[in-house]
Amino acid sequence: MTTIRFLLTLLGALCATSPAMAQPYPSKPMRLVVGYSPGGGNDLIARIVAARLQERLGQPVFVDNKPGAQSIVAAELVARAAPDGYTLLVAPSGPMTINPAVYSKLSYAPDRDFAPVSLLAEFPLLLAVGGEQPVKTVAELVAHGRAHPGLANFASSATPFHLAAELFNQRTGSAFQHIPYRGSGDAVQAVAAGTVLMTLSDSGPMAGLIKSGRLRALAQTTAKRHAAFPDVPTMAEAGIADMEISLWTGIVAPAGTPADIVALLNAAIVATLALPDVRARLADIAVDPRSTTPDDYRQLIARDAARWKAVASAAKIRLD
Repeated sequence: MTTIRFLLTLLGALCATSPAMAQPYPSKPMRLVVGYSPGGGNDLIARIVAARLQERLGQPVFVDNKPGAQSIVAAELVARAAPDGYTLLVAPSGPMTINPAVYSKLSYAPDRDFAPVSLLAEFPLLLAVGGEQPVKTVAELVAHGRAHPGLANFASSATPFHLAAELFNQRTGSAFQHIPYRGSGDAVQAVAAGTVLMTLSDSGPMAGLIKSGRLRALAQTTAKRHAAFPDVPTMAEAGIADMEISLWTGIVAPAGTPADIVALLNAAIVATLALPDVRARLADIAVDPRSTTPDDYRQLIARDAARWKAVASAAKIRLD
């Protein structure tokens, strides 16, 4: 009798705990950590995707902005998070491929500390000035900077934009000075207000300001003119050689996240990016949706990391 009572008690305990043990993923809210302030390109992309991704996953997906140190704060947070699929990093080119090229010491390693899930989008960079500025072309901007060195500055919020502007200095023989901001939304607003002369930044937070006339786009960094900006010349067309830059953003999980969770997240992202309203909203901010397999995303990170390392070394750019 004692044995039967013990077995019944054990069976009851197992029944009480088995639902929790067998809970399918995801079974609680998830968060997408963004290493920049609200209003920037990566933040906008994350919010557009999260709104529909949560419908497919059946759980709330929150965007959690953790700006600071060129997205190093956010990358560290996710690298140290539990590898259970509930804390993910919105992982753009900056922290994944450019930070390793310009910082001699990082507290995380993209190839060691993260499990790539999927790319989300690609986007051009735009060179822009405030709508009230006197310059109308890249050549006029360079001449204006030389004539007014005290006003020759650029706003940037992240390593890719800083590096792109420094490359612009190299290619044009200019000396535009860096004015840092916590997010690209803040940076482009400063340029629109006339606080800073120019910026080389992602298209997301600039698209609306360009349409309204508060910003004037002088050039774009893609090889061909982007469909959203058919009247804006490429850098090559503007007379600046070797300034072709296309950036991207994606989603990574902490290293050690189970492969089945990564696969589930990848499938959900692929399906979300195929939705017409998601594609339309991304098009509104001049962003091209693009999903990948986890392995393709891993190869892209490795390839671009090597490219940016070579660029930073040739330009002798270090941000330590």
